[in-house]
Amino acid sequence: MEIDEAVTLTQNRLAEEGGNMGDLLGQFRNRISPILIGDREWERILEFASEIPITMGALPFGFELPLHDRRPLADFGFSVASGTKPAAFFEERARSNVADVTARAVVQLFKQMEMEKSPLRDIVGRKLMLEYDIGSAKDVGWSIPGMFLRPGERPIVGAGGQVDDVATVIDALVSCLGWKMSSSLQQNVRRVYLGQPRDTRMDSMGVFPSRSRAIRLAIMGFKSQHEICSYLGELGWPGELSAVESVITRFKERVDIARTGANIDVLEDGIGPTLGLTLIVKQRYTKDSRYWLDGLTDWDPFLEAMCHEDLVVPEKIAELADWVSRPTTLFAKSGRYILLRGIHHIKLVISENKLRKAKAYVFLVLSGAI
Repeated sequence: MEIDEAVTLTQNRLAEEGGNMGDLLGQFRNRISPILIGDREWERILEFASEIPITMGALPFGFELPLHDRRPLADFGFSVASGTKPAAFFEERARSNVADVTARAVVQLFKQMEMEKSPLRDIVGRKLMLEYDIGSAKDVGWSIPGMFLRPGERPIVGAGGQVDDVATVIDALVSCLGWKMSSSLQQNVRRVYLGQPRDTRMDSMGVFPSRSRAIRLAIMGFKSQHEICSYLGELGWPGELSAVESVITRFKERVDIARTGANIDVLEDGIGPTLGLTLIVKQRYTKDSRYWLDGLTDWDPFLEAMCHEDLVVPEKIAELADWVSRPTTLFAKSGRYILLRGIHHIKLVISENKLRKAKAYVFLVLSGAI
């Protein structure tokens, strides 16, 4: 069965299980440690999830967990694809509430994806990822989520002459929000891409409308500490490279690092001072049919290495180790499902020339196509 068919089948069956995503998430509470997501924090996630359809559960969804914070907070993220039932939900929201900035932006993006011979779809396919500040939100309402596109259909690689592809994706993100792309921001994004070493790839491009007008670029595949530090130096990243070297060196002494990634904020006046580091223990390729499958112990060495950092909360690391599980069969009134749980990546955040934060991005994948 093709992936699109499996997703449609799962959406149709989930629609028999409940009306909203809160109905689905409520079934998983006993599988999620209160050390990672507390009861009060879980109720806040359910409150938000009750506003979106249960069919969202047919594509990967998950949580951002702050490993540096003892509070059991979590943000929530999910994927939505154009031409699906969840996409129709956003279309209806945009029609019924012209003030819904999120729905309007999603619909605008999907219109670009659905165009005949769409250049955007050729690069990123039909999928959009949304990340909502739930645990980290400072107010009661739901802010506009972070919005991310991944060049999974036509990967954007360093030294690949794909400046136009980068511009296509960034222009789509900016225009759907009604922003205007300044020439200086365009030039800085272009500079970040042109500086990429040959074997690296632009893994995702995103914006955080509720935070700033920065463009978040995730660049993966740096082969060595020297390569990533040289790249950051040539870009003029305003932080101290010694801080980056220190973090990478410490982890290399404890665990085998296959590749390194960098999350860079691109601003009108240059590169932002905060840097996200992703130390890759397992290469992931979007088009790989086993993309979402982890071995049960793949992450153990890295989590053990994390325990040596004074920054992280040891109890959270211990619970995170149990997050990865074998494919699990679930039984519901509409039939059998398979549930996958895993760790997508862990991001180390450097700011003010010191490792300040560590965040785990964990996922669930549910399929009724058995």
